[in-house]
Amino acid sequence: MDESLDETQSIVAVEDVTAIRAHFPALKREQDGAAVAFFDGPGGTQVPQAVVNAMAKYLLNHNANTHWPYPTSVETDQMIASARHAFADFLNAAPGEIVFGANMTSLTLHLARGLGHGWGPGDEIVVTDLDHHANIDTWRVLERERGIRVRSVAMKPELGELDADDLRAALTPRVKLLAIGAASNALGTINDIPLVSELAHAIGALVFVDAVHYAAHEIIDVRALGCDFLACSAYKFYGPHVGVLWGRRERLQAVDVPRLAPAPTTAPERLETGTQNHEGIVGAAAAVDFLAGLSPASGRRAALEQTLTALHARNKILLRQLWEGLSKIDGVRVFGPPPDRPRTPTLSFVVEDQKAEDVSIALAEEGVFVSCGDFYATTVVERLGYQGDGIVRAGCACYTTPDEVNRLVEGVERIAHGG
Repeated sequence: MDESLDETQSIVAVEDVTAIRAHFPALKREQDGAAVAFFDGPGGTQVPQAVVNAMAKYLLNHNANTHWPYPTSVETDQMIASARHAFADFLNAAPGEIVFGANMTSLTLHLARGLGHGWGPGDEIVVTDLDHHANIDTWRVLERERGIRVRSVAMKPELGELDADDLRAALTPRVKLLAIGAASNALGTINDIPLVSELAHAIGALVFVDAVHYAAHEIIDVRALGCDFLACSAYKFYGPHVGVLWGRRERLQAVDVPRLAPAPTTAPERLETGTQNHEGIVGAAAAVDFLAGLSPASGRRAALEQTLTALHARNKILLRQLWEGLSKIDGVRVFGPPPDRPRTPTLSFVVEDQKAEDVSIALAEEGVFVSCGDFYATTVVERLGYQGDGIVRAGCACYTTPDEVNRLVEGVERIAHGG
């Protein structure tokens, strides 16, 4: 286990939700006398005290720019290197394959421009209707800049899953890259990334995976997924607003990304533009260590596997409770795969004759915080037929309790019945 765990927290059993909740100061918040139940995790989770402490410690004691021969700069270099090791464990990768940036969108745009320098008319990129538009519109930029064609794989609205036949048909020898989400941030659908990676590689295409939603709920093994690039965001799994890009070392070294002449020429730093958010990177590593610290397993990777496996099992129970509770309410429609299908504990729904925003406001008045709109999964919401008002989204996190799920269901029932 990384020694930084000793500085941030003691081991907390993942089964002990009360003990986990004690690490999150935000959970003390009240709304009109009621404790707030945070179901907005799919848009960004709350942050444990250990993450805040790590960021404050860096800013107060080590703050400097990088690569200079005085103590605070050397310490900054060491802490960034340590963060690369933390995310290497998080993704089952190598530290030299971890790139930091402002967010997933910025990193993906940067990567896309670099890859696009080698593509042109006649080449194709495949995206999907199920994705966040950071993994759709990012690649469409290359249509304008490089003259390539972008094709989109259809989603089956009734299940919120991709059309497998359409995906296979889209993967022709002209395809240079398949850009696909590991999990839908709107519906919770989990895609079979090892399978699609195999299909894409069979026709010579690269695979980019948006794991922003997936990373909070499933252990990631980039080797097992078989992809070439993968991006995630720390603020979806209890960290600050920092993006992370993984790429196979040889791919990172070869991609023709825009860069300044004096900037580093070797991966991963050659993909990092300008001065990084050092305190954010330190905080993101502390979030990884927080998750590892919820397990008594020896070694950070083993602890992360145990933690995320246990959290997935517990949140699957909460998801079923939420799905069944909302499905029983007249006038409520739930979306996405049912609980027995591969999915995350994120559930979207609508209340008949109610705007999504009004439902969110009414629940907030009871101290239940949910998000609404299209969540940048615009195509998903269009395919469901709610592009006007949007949908309501609720997600379970490591601090969610069965009582909070009951509060959400009861609140929706009151709204649906005119309460």
